[in-house]
Amino acid sequence: MAENCCFFNKDILIVKPPKKSPLALRMIVLGVAMICGVYICSVCLKQIGNNTIPRMIKIERTTHSCRRASFSQFENTHLHYPEPTTYSRGECACTPVRFFAILSTQRSGSGWFETLLNSHINISSNGEIFSAKERRSNISSIIQTLDKVYNLDWYSSAAKNECTAAVGFKWMLNQGLIENHEEVVAYFSRRHISAIFLFRRNLLRQLVSLLANNHDRDLKQLNGTHKAHVHSKDEADVLARYKPKLNATSLIPRLKQAEEYVANAIESLKTISHIVIFYEDLINNQTMLMDVLNFMGMPERKLFSRHVKIHRKPLAEQIENWDEVYNVLNGTRYESFLNSDYSM
Repeated sequence: MAENCCFFNKDILIVKPPKKSPLALRMIVLGVAMICGVYICSVCLKQIGNNTIPRMIKIERTTHSCRRASFSQFENTHLHYPEPTTYSRGECACTPVRFFAILSTQRSGSGWFETLLNSHINISSNGEIFSAKERRSNISSIIQTLDKVYNLDWYSSAAKNECTAAVGFKWMLNQGLIENHEEVVAYFSRRHISAIFLFRRNLLRQLVSLLANNHDRDLKQLNGTHKAHVHSKDEADVLARYKPKLNATSLIPRLKQAEEYVANAIESLKTISHIVIFYEDLINNQTMLMDVLNFMGMPERKLFSRHVKIHRKPLAEQIENWDEVYNVLNGTRYESFLNSDYSM
């Protein structure tokens, strides 16, 4: 070892320092690299952390920005952006939705009218949801059901869900509506729900339709199945064969009661944003449908329905004791009901 470290040249002793170890140099370089790596990572993490809040705020602003579209103040109060709990509206989250309800009485053409609305690509009307008694057992059940419908969490064959622009249902006056009209008016007003009142002018025709429908509910004339609405002329002819016999003695009081019931309902619910239409007017004047679409804020489109009218003949051929009924109503305020009130 001494031979490698030093040697003698003449009388002078020269000492050569030992070489540095390569392992030590590598350890130093590795240490410096680790320190630099830790520093760089800490800087990156701080930058990511600082950017998280602005990005979240940006998303929130985007959500609210779709509520500030260029609509009038009235329109803005009637535009909603539901957030369903059962699915995501996705790209349609900023599509505004209008709320409506068809308020009517049985056998007033509401089923036919609803199918017309549902033929519109932007409208979802979910049927007679309060026909189930448990949904109208008390006001809490009613409100819970309404919330589900207008939150777009109600599923039906008519539901267009994600991208629907108008959602509603049909509600018969005797299905908890009149009994709870004060709470319903408050709810409709608070949530800016528009009402479409649909009634029938000819209460005598409505009565014939009611009695015939009750008769079929008991007999189930179409292959053992009760059908309130049909899609073929043959089925309509089967149901139209039944000719009810009316109680002539109580006929005028019954018509008067039905007339007052509708008038009182409109009076009780008049503070709701609404339109009043009649079945006969829709039959005779197709432009009435466009008036309804304009009221709903929906684009005009041609509407269609597969429903086939059941009672198409004159009343004289649809009431068993026609002569008796005619004599009772002739010369009274209800005389007009005896005549044909729309063309078929």
